[in-house]
Amino acid sequence: MATMTSLARVHRQLRRAALALPEAYEDSPWGEPVFKVRKKIFLFLGRASSGFYMSVKLPETSGVALMLPNVEPTGYNLGRSGWVSATFDASQTPPLKMLLAWIEESYRAVAPRRLVAGLQAIKPAARKAQPKRRRSQRS
Repeated sequence: MATMTSLARVHRQLRRAALALPEAYEDSPWGEPVFKVRKKIFLFLGRASSGFYMSVKLPETSGVALMLPNVEPTGYNLGRSGWVSATFDASQTPPLKMLLAWIEESYRAVAPRRLVAGLQAIKPAARKAQPKRRRSQRS
């Protein structure tokens, strides 16, 4: 069971992750926060009275996402294009890693190829920054 504090923390982490993507920015055309890249929305991320909700475009994993109890096709016919909406309240612990992966998949689906290629270049560099494990030497 999540608390409102932990839900707010997850919401902040998702927001930060979305804004960290190349050329991503926050807008609120309908009074609710959306995250865009080159004027195209890749994430709707709003707060509800008892938690938060998000909508993302998942061209590869929407079928799997829709198997979860708190996920449904996004309204306004966006569900036909692979958009899914998930709602989380205090009775649930949001799966942060999965939600971060959804944000990245959605970004990749709407961002220009050049930006997606730049995103791929960042990942190997991040792996190189991690310290290497030393192998134990046996005599």
